[in-house]
Amino acid sequence: MEASSDTEEPLLPLSLSRFQVSEEFGFLLPDPLTELPAPYGPWMDIAHELPQLILSHQLRSRVHQMPQLSTQHLRGREELHLAHLVLSFITMGYVWQEGEEGTVQVLPQNLAIPYWEVSQALGLPPILSHADFVLANWRRKDPNGPLEIENLDTIITLPGGESLRGFILVTLLVEKAAVPGIKAITQALGAILQRDEESLHRALQQLAGAIQAMSAALRRMHDYVDPEVFYSVIRIFLSGWKDNPAMPHGLIYEGVSREPLAFSGGSAAQSTVLHAFDELLGICHQRDSAAFLHRMRDYMLPPHRAFVEQIHGAVSLKQHVLSSGDERLRAAFNRCVSALTDFRSYHITIVTKYIATAACKARARRAEPSASAGPSAGKPPSALEGKGTGGSHIFSFLKSIRDTTREGMISA
Repeated sequence: MEASSDTEEPLLPLSLSRFQVSEEFGFLLPDPLTELPAPYGPWMDIAHELPQLILSHQLRSRVHQMPQLSTQHLRGREELHLAHLVLSFITMGYVWQEGEEGTVQVLPQNLAIPYWEVSQALGLPPILSHADFVLANWRRKDPNGPLEIENLDTIITLPGGESLRGFILVTLLVEKAAVPGIKAITQALGAILQRDEESLHRALQQLAGAIQAMSAALRRMHDYVDPEVFYSVIRIFLSGWKDNPAMPHGLIYEGVSREPLAFSGGSAAQSTVLHAFDELLGICHQRDSAAFLHRMRDYMLPPHRAFVEQIHGAVSLKQHVLSSGDERLRAAFNRCVSALTDFRSYHITIVTKYIATAACKARARRAEPSASAGPSAGKPPSALEGKGTGGSHIFSFLKSIRDTTREGMISA
């Protein structure tokens, strides 16, 4: 994970394995562990009961009774990833058990200290992020079966039932669909250095196809996720304590910091895939959107973040295509930009259904005298109606990055 001091290195094609990127799974953690070693039984016991403990309002008392465990028995990246996943889910349940009106100001030290230590070891922040929620939270039902939704399940879950499972696994399938495009990045940059226009054209075709496959995977959200359940039950548990009116002062991690710390919630903007594609295609976003996206890189694993930065520092694909004067390359490049624009447009369609339309229905329900308290009762949150769980003003942000993506086309 250390940066190389070799000044020649940026000129060489990228090696995926050097950045903990899998040839088969991309940024997904390959075949994550599903159980921690025996000393961490108290964590696993709570994690496996999370939905019931939250719905019965018993999670906080269970956490208070939890022993303070040392992280020294965790060995290797896979155990650290599972520990981070487990502690992230427990933390989100602990903070949001009583909904946005019943938040806490302090995370108890028996949870906060090991969570902080595991986070430091992985280079991740101590909050549930895309790296946990999706990349490290999957298992095959049949170990020898295919990576298809019928043969997949989550490792840890929260309230939301089948809709939560669907939300995680459809997002995972979007990540899996991106894999040929991730490999195309290295092929394209290598082809530029070797002046191999035929290989570059093939790589661009492969990238466009991968982005189209990501859009096809994203469409499956409608089949597996109920908008009302997503908005009223699931969404609050993805919310962070930065730029969130429900927790304006952040959260004190007891035994770690006397001052409250603020972290953004999980967001699709934390997926390394689109950052990598933007860098390869030379997409330049507007200042506020670019600043938010750059901040979201702090929620990626350091090797994945380094992969994006390496692409940023590599030879410019767009400049190469422009200077080549090759009409076929220009058309292939524009197909990639068009596919990425279409993906972002479709993401806006999904967000409209699952947030904007669902928010309107939720406001109507809140006006009813029978509206009850807490996420366990399905009372929809109101603090983030206009924002994403990462804290962005969601529609202006999504439309901005869609429009600047479209502007990345090379005109005739």
